Amino acid sequence: MEVSSLVWTLTIAGIVGLLAFDFFFHVRKAHTPSLKESAIWSSIYVGIALIFGLGVLMFGGTTMGTEYFAGYVTEKALSVDNLFVFLIIMASFKVPRADQQKVLLFGIVFSLIARTAFIFLGAALINSFAWVFYIFGLILLITAGNLLKPDSHDDDSEGLVVRLAKRFLPASAHYDGDKLFTMENGKRVLTPMLLVMVAIGGTDLLFALDSIPAIFGLTQNVFIVFTATAFSLMGLRQLFFLIDGLLDRLIFLSYGLAAILGFIGVKLILHALHENNLPFINDGEPVNVVEVSTGVSLTVILGVLGVTILASIFSPKGKAKNAVSGARRHAVEYLDLNYETDILERDRIFAKMVREEDQIRKLPEKYKRLVRNETEFMDLLRSAHAEHDKAQVRAADS
Repeated sequence: MEVSSLVWTLTIAGIVGLLAFDFFFHVRKAHTPSLKESAIWSSIYVGIALIFGLGVLMFGGTTMGTEYFAGYVTEKALSVDNLFVFLIIMASFKVPRADQQKVLLFGIVFSLIARTAFIFLGAALINSFAWVFYIFGLILLITAGNLLKPDSHDDDSEGLVVRLAKRFLPASAHYDGDKLFTMENGKRVLTPMLLVMVAIGGTDLLFALDSIPAIFGLTQNVFIVFTATAFSLMGLRQLFFLIDGLLDRLIFLSYGLAAILGFIGVKLILHALHENNLPFINDGEPVNVVEVSTGVSLTVILGVLGVTILASIFSPKGKAKNAVSGARRHAVEYLDLNYETDILERDRIFAKMVREEDQIRKLPEKYKRLVRNETEFMDLLRSAHAEHDKAQVRAADS
């Protein structure tokens, strides 16, 4: 089904309007969003995406509607996985909590622009060269294999983009609010805020290389590819703050995504064989293979994600890993005065750390091995407690 230019225009205008609203009413003034605020707006953006999908189903038919929902769910799952990397990048650059919203919104806008370019490039390649499906399928199979590697989301590791940004873009040691440039010793220099945006933007380009082949494996309708991708990114900022403490809990998410990408990769290769025109495969003739319908794809995607999330939530190892990584992160956040200056928010961070310490003490011995560099970890917690005691004394004296 062809989509009219009017529908394209209204859709793009609506997406741009949502991004503008997000910036002017939520991000422009630096603040740390509450759990309630994040939950409400995350639900609103998911609701908008679902309503749009129902509109596609109503006016575009069952096929388009199913393709949209399959694409949206897949891209949303990949976006959640990307949040792990965003978390690591922002921890590496020690981005102040109140300014993380602006970094995330920049990442979403840059990602949308980059993916839109890849979408139209991918569509042009597919229309001209059917063998591109083989390439897309192999990309997804390789990505699925990489996701199966242990510690694919290692908090202690920095990606290539982050290392390059730090090496070739020297910046001031401290943030100057959310400014990208500042004056230091009479000279105009970069701030870490610019570096983290460069790192997020560069990482988004790498994400697009996996994301776009995945959704083209579910549909070749450019309108569906674009809208499913765009709506999966909308609300990602709110989702980050909503599930920040649960990210480490989803220990099996990488395995679930590997299964989904592997499945779509095989689906793409089967489609490529069905449309084959490469002379060295079956003498350039199409190969009679089974093709997977979009309905089956949606069922598999939802099923794998459901099993993955439930297994992660109820896994004892997931609970243990969440407690260890959470205590480490909250101790670092509490000690870093640049990260959060609001006293009430700092007290909440400390309270979270204390709860996680209690959970760690109750862990079976085998799960306590999840604590890497135990001496350093315990010193970090003791430092946080000492700083909290000093803060309590200062508050009592004042």
